[in-house]
Amino acid sequence: MADFLSDADFEQYRKLIYDESGITFSATNRAILESRLKERLREKQIQHLSEYYSLLLKDKEELKLMLDSVTTNLTRFFRNQPHFDALINYIIPEVIKIKKLKGETKIRVWSAGCSTGEEPYTLAMIFKDKLPAPFTVEILASDISLKSLMVGKAGFYPDNRMVGIPEAYLPRFFDRTNNGYQVKDELMKMVRFDYHNLKNDSGARGIDVLFCRNVLIYFDEAAQKAVIDRFWDAMAPKSYLFIGHSESLFGMKTNFEFLKTDWACLYQKNT
Repeated sequence: MADFLSDADFEQYRKLIYDESGITFSATNRAILESRLKERLREKQIQHLSEYYSLLLKDKEELKLMLDSVTTNLTRFFRNQPHFDALINYIIPEVIKIKKLKGETKIRVWSAGCSTGEEPYTLAMIFKDKLPAPFTVEILASDISLKSLMVGKAGFYPDNRMVGIPEAYLPRFFDRTNNGYQVKDELMKMVRFDYHNLKNDSGARGIDVLFCRNVLIYFDEAAQKAVIDRFWDAMAPKSYLFIGHSESLFGMKTNFEFLKTDWACLYQKNT
């Protein structure tokens, strides 16, 4: 096996990853790409990067696994609390008003780049707690990482992953086990986990609230714009978009309006 990723190999793999997912690898995170590729070569018992590249071109399942391996999945329950404060105090009341005007009761939420499921389950807890009858919520949770999706679908989290959950929520929404916590069925039924590459149209429509946090940072400007345009198509009129606190649509030609609440800043599709 080669000891390093040559410049030519780096360019070849970087282009393939970008073309297939929109994720950009720069020189600064080249070492991450190299270590993840070495893992895949070991797993497949392949000696040379050129041989593995040929495999990726003809084996779509292996391509998915490779993209899975090169993505970083950092998450936790109630990550960036001000976003959830804005959801509770501003967004949910506003969405309810809009739904009442339309004579609708179902709220559609999408957690894009959901990783191992902490974000969609956080959303499920909040909606279960705060949503009055007869309103219901349907949460789509998507990611490019199959491994992460399997964790989310299983709904089991070890003790060290339970930080940040309000004390009252823990017994209400989780069952204690010997070595961690299991999400209760009522919450699991609210979330549908699905593989999705943000480079493609998800087919989702009528989304009222969309969370896509700390995902755009992996894309270049062109890929970011394409993702944001697809989000616009997926979202309902008068809907809300949350992105990461270090991310911004500033300078991007988009129809989303910047919205500053008392709790956090976000974006609105205001049509």
